[in-house]
Amino acid sequence: MITDDIQEFAATLSRPCALMGLDLGTKTIGVAISDLLLSSATPIKTIKRTKFTADAEALISLIKDRNIAGIVLGLPRNMDGSEGPRCQATRAFARNFERLNPCPITFWDERLSTVAAEKALLEADTTRKRRSEVIDHVAASYILQGALDRLRHI
Repeated sequence: MITDDIQEFAATLSRPCALMGLDLGTKTIGVAISDLLLSSATPIKTIKRTKFTADAEALISLIKDRNIAGIVLGLPRNMDGSEGPRCQATRAFARNFERLNPCPITFWDERLSTVAAEKALLEADTTRKRRSEVIDHVAASYILQGALDRLRHI
């Protein structure tokens, strides 16, 4: 099941469970995981993208290892809220991934998540090299945390 509606997504989850947040880029996929109480997101890793099947296998392996019940996929809307080519690519990724893994998927507006992650890393006095290594999975944790905060009020 793929949905834009977080309430519909929440209805499919059996608690306690963990969720996975993804920041899907053209070169990398940032991955974050929630705790079982759905209260906090933790950045896990960044997957270097190669081709879809290899990327999907890496994600499915994490889903199985961590008992993930659902996926929150960052949707890169334009600043005016419209959807461009990157949103279309993200939705296509979700459709293709759903064929390989039955986890429910929801989209979460990721506008400015990378900016927030960059700011947090700068405040933590992280070196430029280290920031480039972790920015994607830190952004994924911002995406997932936003969804978790919303789920808490459903």
